[in-house]
Amino acid sequence: MDDRSEEDHDIEVEGGAFQGYERKISGILDDGSVGFRQPLLARNRKNTTSQIAIVGANSCPIESLDYEIFENDFFKQDWRSRKKIEILQYTFLKWALAFLIGLATGLVGFLNNLGVENIAGFKLLLIGYLMAKEKYFQAFFAFAGCNLILATAAASLCAFIAPAAAGSGIPEVKAYLNGIDAYSILAPSTLFVKIFGSIFGVAAGFVVGKEGPMVHTGACIANLLGQGGSKKYRLTWKWLRFFKNDRDRRDLITCGAAAGVAAAFRAPVGGVLFALEEAASWWRNALLWRTFFTTAVVAVVLRSLIEFCRSGRCGLFGKGGLIMFDVNSGPVLYSTPDLLAIVFLGVVGGVLGSLYNYLVDKVLRTYSMINEKGPRFKIMLVMAVSILSSCCAFGLPWLSQCTPCPTGIEEGKCPSVGRSSIYKSFQCPPNHYNDLSSLLLNTNDDAIRNLFTSRSENEFHISTLAIFFVAVYFLGIITYGIAIPSGLFIPVILAGASYGRLVGRLLGPVSQLDVGLFSLLGAASFLGGTMRMTVSLCVILLELTNNLLMLPLVMLVLLISKTVADCFNRGVYDQIVTMKGLPYMEDHAEPYMRNLVAKDVVSGALISFSRVEKVGVIWQALKMTRHNGFPVIDEPPFTEASELCGIALRSHLLVLLQGKRFSKQRTTFGSQILRSCKARDFGKAGLGKGLKIEDLDLSDEEMEMYVDLHPITNTSPYTVLETLSLAKAAILFRQLGLRHLCVVPKTPGRPPIVGILTRHDFMPEHVLGLYPHIDPLKTCSFR
Repeated sequence: MDDRSEEDHDIEVEGGAFQGYERKISGILDDGSVGFRQPLLARNRKNTTSQIAIVGANSCPIESLDYEIFENDFFKQDWRSRKKIEILQYTFLKWALAFLIGLATGLVGFLNNLGVENIAGFKLLLIGYLMAKEKYFQAFFAFAGCNLILATAAASLCAFIAPAAAGSGIPEVKAYLNGIDAYSILAPSTLFVKIFGSIFGVAAGFVVGKEGPMVHTGACIANLLGQGGSKKYRLTWKWLRFFKNDRDRRDLITCGAAAGVAAAFRAPVGGVLFALEEAASWWRNALLWRTFFTTAVVAVVLRSLIEFCRSGRCGLFGKGGLIMFDVNSGPVLYSTPDLLAIVFLGVVGGVLGSLYNYLVDKVLRTYSMINEKGPRFKIMLVMAVSILSSCCAFGLPWLSQCTPCPTGIEEGKCPSVGRSSIYKSFQCPPNHYNDLSSLLLNTNDDAIRNLFTSRSENEFHISTLAIFFVAVYFLGIITYGIAIPSGLFIPVILAGASYGRLVGRLLGPVSQLDVGLFSLLGAASFLGGTMRMTVSLCVILLELTNNLLMLPLVMLVLLISKTVADCFNRGVYDQIVTMKGLPYMEDHAEPYMRNLVAKDVVSGALISFSRVEKVGVIWQALKMTRHNGFPVIDEPPFTEASELCGIALRSHLLVLLQGKRFSKQRTTFGSQILRSCKARDFGKAGLGKGLKIEDLDLSDEEMEMYVDLHPITNTSPYTVLETLSLAKAAILFRQLGLRHLCVVPKTPGRPPIVGILTRHDFMPEHVLGLYPHIDPLKTCSFR
């Protein structure tokens, strides 16, 4: 497939391509000479930015989304004709869909935890039984075999059904909400694999979390509910037509992403703040209310289901099955040495977090070369990492010494006989436990609970915490990037909690804070150093631990770790977005853009249409290019002089041509088209099933006829002067959620449009490719 998207304006027009038709290519005359003699169009600029990105573990073409309200005649007619009851229906449906998103995401989050806890629980019970019988080799092969089967199942789903489901999915959701779309990012197959692949992957003992995939799952659920109906499945209810546009789907997917966080962490407020701080590129108060309502529904659903399972009707899933870490609820007292220790935690957490991001980036680039070789290589890589993880989880506890059970413990709790406990016997004699096995031979959620516990400072040896930290730190790095749904939150929390508890043990004699609180602060420092979020992480951690007294300390350690880590590199999700090749528009302009203007980066050749255009010209332009937007020019005899009428979208042109509303005469007949078509005919199809040029069946006679483009033309496009600062143009483009930005001439007497800016024209590789003499590092930043 061509590696350029529909909106790429660098496609050259070959001579003779429009033979038999009247050519309307701005800047190129019929004799092939250049019509615009200004230096701007004399340059043969080409946008060479890649239109291929990595989505999950698969490479696919990308395109932009139309978040702008497209104000053509059909849109205006539709809004004028809407009755008050229809407006109320539209408002009600938005809240109803928000409720359904919360309900569905809450159910999926519960079932996800139910599956992980039961599958992993039965596996760990089997291992414990074999270890108690001193069948060590059988225990290892059973442990490694179960993990390998589960890992292969997860990898097979990703490799053969939905490659886009690999990874956490947060970078893809973040890119979608920024205006970037790719095939199958939010498809039903991706949702299916995300749910079951995450269950199998986490239960397989990988150092991964299900929290990142839950964000992607919530977004997929929202996208599925907000498709705007389906003719294929006869879901064409009149109300659903309101959502056949990217703008409303964007809001629903924002609600879905917030619901995913709320379902993963039982943190409804944290979910809203995560969507605001990290996921969404555009925000408004109305969206805040609906997002908060969605996460509140998730919280109610989860609470109801957890109460249902307390009686033991959910197998091994019971109290605490959903991730919830209760930290010491006593008074939090701290002194000056404690504050210095917290500053130290923040600094080291920032350094190690930035190193974590650097190593993840290198591993992802290496894995991408392996994944490109095909599904079998993806599965083989997952199997290799699974065997390594099993060897570490089962082999490292042999390095730990057996510890006598503490006094005062109820009989049967040390060593434990269940699947989840802080006192696992492993190979130890009676009344002794292996502290390292209590961390490695447990689910990740239970390991975090054990690290956050404040029962006794000496439950884990210093050597145990050091070994566990090193193992989890590097296993988390090499695991992320394989072809399974995998999140980064839990690996980072595990590494940070072990590191924080280790510091707490070392500072025990001089600190008033217990080791459980140090473990929480260590997790916060690592999260700040890797994710680079502050407000949302702070609230999520407080909702996780149910300890509001830790608020000042968590705020302090997050601010320090983020500040230190920002000195080295960017956040992990920002790095992954860049590595995947997604053309993400930042909320700030790059400093070097202040030295350029809009006309400096416009790339040609630009193809435009007259208001009344020959069908053959339009068909040939659609066939030869992959442009998504085409300027429409009003020309004599319809106007006294050439002027910009607006922009027509490729999808709307295809619908218009398929409807065959043509005329043999070159006259305006837009009113007839308005009467024969409806606005819903031009609504965006769901899941990329819109019309293609190959679907059109036009005869030679129809090719010679004319069509009036005014009814489908956005007559109020956003335009900027060619002399506008590129930095201001980039900020305008980002904040308004545009797909096309028209550049018009400053002086009269010239053609009405100079070019069109798309997000690819703002990418650093394009701008710095045109002007390599610009050094971005020597330009002042105004962020």
